[in-house]
Amino acid sequence: MKRLLIALPLLLIILACGLVPLRAPATELSVPVVETSTFEPTPITLSVIHPFPQHVSYAPNSILPSHRTREQMDDDVRVFYDYWKSEYLAEAGANSAGMMMYRIAFGKDQPAYETTVSEGQGYGMLILPMMAGYDPDAQVIFDGMLAFVREHPSEIDPRLMDWNVPEPEGNASAFDGDADIAYGLLLADAQWGSNGLVNYKAEAVNMIGGILESTIGGESRLPMLGDWVNVGEPQYNQYAPRSSDFMLANFRAFGRATNNPVWEDVVVQSQNTMIAIQTNYSPETGLLPDFIVQGEPAPPYFLENSTDGSYNYNAGRDPWRVGSDALLHDDTTSRAIVQKLSHWVEANANGDPYKIRAGYELNGSPLPDSNYFTTFFVAPLGVAAMTDSAQQEWLNAIYDSVYNTRQDYYEDSVNLLCLLVMTGNFWTP
Repeated sequence: MKRLLIALPLLLIILACGLVPLRAPATELSVPVVETSTFEPTPITLSVIHPFPQHVSYAPNSILPSHRTREQMDDDVRVFYDYWKSEYLAEAGANSAGMMMYRIAFGKDQPAYETTVSEGQGYGMLILPMMAGYDPDAQVIFDGMLAFVREHPSEIDPRLMDWNVPEPEGNASAFDGDADIAYGLLLADAQWGSNGLVNYKAEAVNMIGGILESTIGGESRLPMLGDWVNVGEPQYNQYAPRSSDFMLANFRAFGRATNNPVWEDVVVQSQNTMIAIQTNYSPETGLLPDFIVQGEPAPPYFLENSTDGSYNYNAGRDPWRVGSDALLHDDTTSRAIVQKLSHWVEANANGDPYKIRAGYELNGSPLPDSNYFTTFFVAPLGVAAMTDSAQQEWLNAIYDSVYNTRQDYYEDSVNLLCLLVMTGNFWTP
């Protein structure tokens, strides 16, 4: 793997020394809950087209948490957003044009706080347009985040972002960060229009072109790990995706923005790959592995660690990614994929979100050292539960376990995005 030959081993050495806990168990911290709406409304300018809250109507037969009012859930998001922004949004100096840049920090504490990965930048660029109307600075911050992206291009395809900043060498892309940044640009175009300081639509189309040309397999039509992948290599190639890169709602938005039917094929091939895994390797659980190689769960240490073929800290995002597609686009295939997984987890945890383990083998056996609660694995399952009215109590329990829990960058960012979905405030451009 070209990128990791230089970049990732250095990071993993740091992690092994205990300096940067990449995906370690996080300490829970409860903060006061806002039970009623106490926020003064932010004045809405004409330029904010979809102000928060949006109260999206999802696909028929979808559900929301039923034990809190819409106003309470909107306030839950506001409180969590203010916390997330205060912890992880960092100024990053000015670019050559004098614009203040912003980035999402990789963690609360040093040295992680000094690092930004494209994944986090993508999360932030999804969140900011959706919070416009509540946060009067959302557009300024978003533009500064885009400036940071452009200041740190991949050395392979400069339309994409360097996956890890700062990084002295090995500067290549990671698929998920770019795909969320591009989706965020489409949200920005829908939210603020593209006739101002930044032409968000043009920026999005340019980036989508880079994603398609450099990180979508020409024959497989599957997302590749990054622009460093050589489609002809025996190990890291176009048939070796990360399951959490099956970002179906993003792909559909890319197709609409570019009028390119290839993105529907990317959706179908991604769904077919997930169905094949569930059929052949997890028929009882529906669990998906972090990485897939030639249609099979990846072997140990394929890319990251011994659990690369297990449901772990990559695949834990799958219920959110696939569930969002079912909710936003009423796709029956996505609904079936996510419900299979969702039903098994509810039964296995006996309806108690605090019993959800932090990772599983595909047969449902808990991974070693996984006996702790983390919102990373739980919040995405709330999105999955929204696709089935029979899981109303399960959804309510999941929501209660995550909306007021604080952990660290990865968990909190995924949690906030899932809260936007669970409260009916995640929309598609």
